[in-house]
Amino acid sequence: EVIVVKHLEPFRLSLEKLKEVSTRLRKDMIRGLGKHTHHRAAVKMLPTFVRATPDGTEKGDFLALDLGGTNFRVLHVRVMEEEQKMVKMDSQLCAIPQEIMLGTGEQLFDHIAACLSEFLDSQNLKGQTLPMGFTFSFPCEQKEIDKSILIRWTKGFNCSGVEGEDVVKLLKEAIHRRGDYDISSVAMVNDTVGTMMSCGYRDQTCEIGMIIGTGTNACYMEEMKNVKRVEGEDGQMCINTEWGGFGDDGSLEDILTEFDKVVDRTSINPGVHTFEKMISGMYLGEIVRLVLMKLTEKKLLFKGEVSEALRTKETFETKFISMIEDGLENAKKILTELGLTWDLVDARVVRLVCETISSRSARLCAAALATIVDRIRANRGLPHLKTTVGVDGTVYKKHPKMQLSMHFLAPDCKIKFLVSEDGSGKGAAMVTAVAQRLALQSRLLEESDGEEDEEEKVRS
Repeated sequence: EVIVVKHLEPFRLSLEKLKEVSTRLRKDMIRGLGKHTHHRAAVKMLPTFVRATPDGTEKGDFLALDLGGTNFRVLHVRVMEEEQKMVKMDSQLCAIPQEIMLGTGEQLFDHIAACLSEFLDSQNLKGQTLPMGFTFSFPCEQKEIDKSILIRWTKGFNCSGVEGEDVVKLLKEAIHRRGDYDISSVAMVNDTVGTMMSCGYRDQTCEIGMIIGTGTNACYMEEMKNVKRVEGEDGQMCINTEWGGFGDDGSLEDILTEFDKVVDRTSINPGVHTFEKMISGMYLGEIVRLVLMKLTEKKLLFKGEVSEALRTKETFETKFISMIEDGLENAKKILTELGLTWDLVDARVVRLVCETISSRSARLCAAALATIVDRIRANRGLPHLKTTVGVDGTVYKKHPKMQLSMHFLAPDCKIKFLVSEDGSGKGAAMVTAVAQRLALQSRLLEESDGEEDEEEKVRS
């Protein structure tokens, strides 16, 4: 086992190294926020135009539309102020056929508008004009809360006439082409922001959202005066960090292992999302498989016999990692399924490999989160900060290791984790609810200012 540990050494990051990673991310975040540096920053720090977290007075009925893959969901969400809760009244899943995914943008949005129409019928909501939160999980440049330009399609979509266009406008046009219902306002929502907002109604100290699932990302409430790309100095704005791209400029070269480099080279987007590839569920299983291959080739595992399955890309699923960590019985079963001849020592070595890779993922994530938490603390000039992080994603739910590392990496901050329920559905509704509350407040302010002006005139 001593020799095995030596091979795993590159995955073991010391506390000093993690602090260095945290410092690099801090510099990258500042670069991403800068007016003249953001376009070449690896960490994009996108303004979301979400200017507040919930204050508990939000209420009413909202629609949410969640489009991020081959299905999309439509939801009806009711926010109840008295009980301080958000209830999903109903929802519907609609498939997007292949020919629509590759057809025209008009066809896509007509299909969405038709499914929405059907849902409203089933809910008896056709007569009402409700506001809507729209989670659209593709790379976009957001211009306003209700204006978002698609940069490029991903995930198998390639609808013509949408890239470079405002998706809110396209959706509204499709609804108007039908003419059998309308929506009052639309708020565009990134799924990470939705995660923060869906937790923020239950816990108003929640000002960070984090996702660690198939991908990884985080958002947080930044001071407006630091968001140089958007006019205005007052208040706050939620920033979508897009931290998956951290390291895309080579800044993490010293902690990348030979296995990370292979995963990157053989992925569909080489050179992109460096940080994400070390953390998220989409890649961890593959890293483990490559390590097991190498140990077997060095005759340190399975008597040097590699099975066909182990030789094949992506056969070692990420879910196997936590199953194997949970117990050797699982390890034995999985190894047999992969066609490997194992003994007890092999099973123990495989468990060690799994623990090492998932522990690195947790610690890197903790280092990145520590950067954000400490930035919020410094922004507010506080010696200590108590805050809540809304988290979503399967990888996190199995990551108690992360809380442990946070204690050492952000000693001046006390952090509570809340697992979000349905950030892209309920969270999107909450973004809309907050946007509505703020719009109403600013209208009331304008009106009262107007009345004061009138009184001035009368007096003079």
